[in-house]
Amino acid sequence: MRHGIATLTCLSLLLAACGRTPPAAPASGDAAPTAGAPAPAAAPAAEGLTAGSIEFPVIPPIMVPSIIGSGPAQKQLEASMQALINPIDGITVRPANCATDGGLVNESGFTNVDAQGNLQRVSGQGVFEIGADGSGHAVTGDDVVEVAPDGSGSIINSAGTFEVQADGSGTYVGAYGNIELDGKGGGNWVGEFGNIENHGDGSGRWVGAEGSIEINADGSGKWIGGPEGIVENRGDGTGTVGAVAREVRMAPLPPLPPAGRFPLLDKFKPSGAPCGFVITLNDQVLFDFDKADIRPDAGKVLDTLATALGTVQASSLEVRGHTDAKGSDDYNQDLSERRARSVVAALQQRGAAAGASAHGYGETQPVAPNEINGKDNPGGRQLNRRVDIFVRT
Repeated sequence: MRHGIATLTCLSLLLAACGRTPPAAPASGDAAPTAGAPAPAAAPAAEGLTAGSIEFPVIPPIMVPSIIGSGPAQKQLEASMQALINPIDGITVRPANCATDGGLVNESGFTNVDAQGNLQRVSGQGVFEIGADGSGHAVTGDDVVEVAPDGSGSIINSAGTFEVQADGSGTYVGAYGNIELDGKGGGNWVGEFGNIENHGDGSGRWVGAEGSIEINADGSGKWIGGPEGIVENRGDGTGTVGAVAREVRMAPLPPLPPAGRFPLLDKFKPSGAPCGFVITLNDQVLFDFDKADIRPDAGKVLDTLATALGTVQASSLEVRGHTDAKGSDDYNQDLSERRARSVVAALQQRGAAAGASAHGYGETQPVAPNEINGKDNPGGRQLNRRVDIFVRT
């Protein structure tokens, strides 16, 4: 809605094949009978047309518009966590989020969680109330989303209104009309193509541009409004054509395929629980290119950072070094470790970060692509050259 609804133009292709005019019946005789010869017996009317010469229009399938579930609301939720906290030039701070094993998750997430794992976020991006099982409620600028634990729920946005049940049944009301599905192969669609009914047992009805077409589960059916006016198919190889019915051969009608089902809604996917914050330092703030020694002019930044850390009650502090993808894996791993150790040492010299650990992650945790379409991405590589300070609170 991943935004928008799948177009239904494929129906026009189906309909283009629907307006075929049955060929005219051949003349009842090609030559006058020979003089004196007895008149031949009249041929049955059913021999006037060959099998399959009356072809019913195809009843269009009921097209289910695509729905994205909680996707847009989920994106809004994550975007609401991206705001920087007290930014300093070259330094950003964001809330930290931890997985169930306590490890840092490299995504922004929720800021409030209760003892049962229920999460709440209220910001300019919207209001989010999410259960530990992924169900919940979200109101953003574009969507109102309700998701139940079984994947049922509702979405209201500019594309329309969806109501989805766990068995695949549901309704849609929007730009493409009204759709109802029973989850068992049956459904109705009222829209610009007319009224389509699918009974789920091979039978159905379409009232639209081609007239009125009915197909029964036994292969019989009726078409009113075509070139012949009225066509009836008995389902036994015979039928009648015209307002004044004449008998013809007619193949049984194929059954109508069952209608689809609505997909279940995506559940909200919280990354974990809030566990502190992450301070990110651009490598140019601290280091010269390809070096692990802190630059002399970085002292003021480190003084400010050490003072700020001294006011935080932290259970642990980890300095994490990262590089871009230039160079070998081993070299980048070593460089990231040396840079992390340099930052720990500099902070401890200023009376902060006692007991802090230093870890290098090389190029394994990029926050931006190092290449785009096979070409170097200098801006992305610069974002990846960084030092993160994970403060666990």
